[in-house]
Amino acid sequence: MMHVTIYWGKKVTLLFHWWKTRTWMSYLITLLACFLFSAFHQYMEVRRIRFKYSTSSNSSTIAAPLLSKLGHCRRFFHPAQLATSLLFGAHSAMGYLLMLAIMSCNGGVILAIVLGLSFGYLVFRSHGDQ
Repeated sequence: MMHVTIYWGKKVTLLFHWWKTRTWMSYLITLLACFLFSAFHQYMEVRRIRFKYSTSSNSSTIAAPLLSKLGHCRRFFHPAQLATSLLFGAHSAMGYLLMLAIMSCNGGVILAIVLGLSFGYLVFRSHGDQ
């Protein structure tokens, strides 16, 4: 059954037709997976940004990425650009999967993802803001 309001309970179908929880143990394992995947999403964001900045050759790319190299089309891309693009694609896919998991409307899944994102931010990203 497709829920359109937030519900609480151990029965949830998450992302795939075969990922169904019927017992409390399978539900708790699913919540743990959501939590860990969310925290890993924050870790991937840090890795992607650091890789992008470490491979940047000049500061104008960081300061004004849309204005630098405007109108300059290159025929081939640098391997670092391709790697950054692949990291961005993987990170975006993870974000969309998390969004789809939240759309299951299960309160436990929503809490696990929000808490996982918060925990991941605390561990991997908050120290750079000080």
